Amino acid sequence: MYHHEHEYGPQREQNKQGLTIALAITTGIMVLEFVGGILTQSLALLSDSGHMLSDASSLAFSLIAMRFASKPPTPQKTYGFYRFEILAALFNGITLFAIAGFIVWEAIQRFLHPPKVASGSMIVIAALGLTANLASAWILLKKGDVNENVNVRSAYLHVLGDALGSVGAIAAGLLMLGFSWYVADPVISLFVAVLILKSAWGVLSHAIHILMEGTPTGIDQTEVRQTLLSIPGVLDIHDLHIWTITSGLNSLSCHLLVQEDQDEQEILQQAIQKVEEQFHIKHATIQVEKSDWNHEKLDI
Repeated sequence: MYHHEHEYGPQREQNKQGLTIALAITTGIMVLEFVGGILTQSLALLSDSGHMLSDASSLAFSLIAMRFASKPPTPQKTYGFYRFEILAALFNGITLFAIAGFIVWEAIQRFLHPPKVASGSMIVIAALGLTANLASAWILLKKGDVNENVNVRSAYLHVLGDALGSVGAIAAGLLMLGFSWYVADPVISLFVAVLILKSAWGVLSHAIHILMEGTPTGIDQTEVRQTLLSIPGVLDIHDLHIWTITSGLNSLSCHLLVQEDQDEQEILQQAIQKVEEQFHIKHATIQVEKSDWNHEKLDI
């Protein structure tokens, strides 16, 4: 007997731990760069501390979203609060665009009036920031699900954006220290902004795809249809829908038309088992019909 179970794996706790550690590191470096920017009169470090403030806020928002997602379903929210994670990812993607826009604006201003920066101190503080950012990225990569969880992935990209900003600050500091080429700061900043925009587009498009109930990445609806039709006794399938509730938690619903002399429960169990084993979809709702009662095709 095959048992149909609804569960969401322990990866969620690992994601929470990774985000919590990354938040602590990011907040610490944000304070360091803010104080360092004031002491060295470095606008670059002050701007990067603002970048860090945005990232710390996004990480905190991601953690809040995960806590909401762990709340049980209610009569009004029958799927629970899992979608808060996707909304957090959407918010983080938008902030990545805003950060990139701010960097571009600052770069243009510095092209016009390149500031004089205490480059030696700037390099030391930026190097500390880079080390901390790489540590945060490693923790998220080790503990979090940066491939499948769009919320953790967006936080991971925020941290990488910080790391790129630190690399740019170090490179600019070296050029200014060695050649007094103060225009290096806006040049490298524009390059970092392009990389951030690329990452932001990936996060936004993924989050919007989920919110639009798109078929999960890596699942071919045609293949799912053919798999269900291959079950002996299944004549037709209609109103097949596959969507994502939150990252790593996919759902399926459909109607199966079966032969009159077939055991509906046996076919139902085979269908649920195939969907879970071949496509890793544990949340499946399948309606079995015979010719004397065939649900009319729905609009969607």
